[in-house]
Amino acid sequence: MTDTATPASPPRTGIARVVGASLIGTTVEWYDFFLYGSAAALVFNTLFFPTGDPLVGTLIAFVTYAIGFVARPLGGVVFGHFGDRIGRKKLLVLSLLMMGGATFAMGLLPTYGTIGVGAPILLTVLRLVQGFALGGEWGGAVLIVSEHGGDKHRGFWASWPQAGAPGGNLLATGVLALLAAVQSEEAFLSWGWRIPFLLSGVLVVIGLWIRVSVSESPVFLAAQAAARADAERGVSGTLGVKDQAPVVEVFRRSWREVLTAIGTRFGENISYYLLTSFLLVYVTVHLGLPKSTALNAVLIGSAVHFVTIPLWGALSDRIGRRPVTLIGSVGMAVWAFVFFALLDGKSFAVITLSVTVGLLLHGAMYGPQAAFISEMFDTKVRYSGASMGSQLASIVAGALAPIIAVQLLKDFDTSLPLSLYLGGAALVTTVTVYFARETRGRDLNRNEVAAAPETAAAGSGASGSG
Repeated sequence: MTDTATPASPPRTGIARVVGASLIGTTVEWYDFFLYGSAAALVFNTLFFPTGDPLVGTLIAFVTYAIGFVARPLGGVVFGHFGDRIGRKKLLVLSLLMMGGATFAMGLLPTYGTIGVGAPILLTVLRLVQGFALGGEWGGAVLIVSEHGGDKHRGFWASWPQAGAPGGNLLATGVLALLAAVQSEEAFLSWGWRIPFLLSGVLVVIGLWIRVSVSESPVFLAAQAAARADAERGVSGTLGVKDQAPVVEVFRRSWREVLTAIGTRFGENISYYLLTSFLLVYVTVHLGLPKSTALNAVLIGSAVHFVTIPLWGALSDRIGRRPVTLIGSVGMAVWAFVFFALLDGKSFAVITLSVTVGLLLHGAMYGPQAAFISEMFDTKVRYSGASMGSQLASIVAGALAPIIAVQLLKDFDTSLPLSLYLGGAALVTTVTVYFARETRGRDLNRNEVAAAPETAAAGSGASGSG
């Protein structure tokens, strides 16, 4: 039963400030990350990876796009370790600085035509920095909200940082769509593409100004105080458990939860990048439509996505994390076979509808996810566990999704293999979540795995029971 007097249940104004700061910072970071994906589909293939075949150039550009995902688990390990040791807030500030600095530097890079092979090498290095920073961002952003909010409405509050993903995509796509509308193709390829990257510098300053005002997680502070008290009594670690590196503790005691987090994210991750980044390739290269058609469709769909994610999070507070996630995953498995068929009609209205419905279903998987994954782990390893589960999924899912989709399109020149790929990914999440334990209502102040180390390996998932 939740104790409303604990630090985990602050006044509503407190949680509102935390949510606002987390949302704005997360939006800025996702703006930076998604901007690269959009640019990879629209301009990087010609400016940094010129080839005779547009699809080959795009494929190479998406390989560097995937490299950012490879760096994310490393970022999750490093940021998770220090986030579980010294706090969530400091690491969130650092991740925002790293992400923004790398994105701003991309806007200053010379192209292949200027310095040759050095251009794609520098671009790849900066992409690695982006991925490393984002690997630490997600866990910290959702945890600082989850650990400030009480048990009853955690799904709703924790879903707001999730809305930062479509918020950032909305901002990145909107800026690119505006530039595409007011500039000629020649001007956009010459210098216009740099503007969104340089704009990141301004956004980071705003994000930092807001993020530094957030107080540290009360759940973390309580756990830290308990650890100090244990140390003064001569007890090693919280509740008598030997104090090891958080990432070691995660894989030693909570590996089932890590696998559950990966499976939960698998279909969600793949579907998002197919519905947004790959869509730009499919519409412009395969269907031969103007890039403004794809950009505007994603723009409208992202707006609906942004608004509905917190609604899905709120619904998960009422009926549970699993049922809402299953609505999205089962719906996506079906929609996968409708989505590409609608795109092939080449109607802007129908393309927009197909993207919007797809993102609506994605939101049902994504909205409850922050609370769902946060509730799987104990406080002393929560940053590491949530980050590792999330970012490992990004490698096997999101990193490869555009590459696999482009290759399928290149090999078969039809949408059916794409539908099978998307539907299969959604099925993986459906099976995972169906067999997972419900976590709604868990008291995040409890350290159940730590309290019973001898039974953790056999049944640590039970700690998530509401």
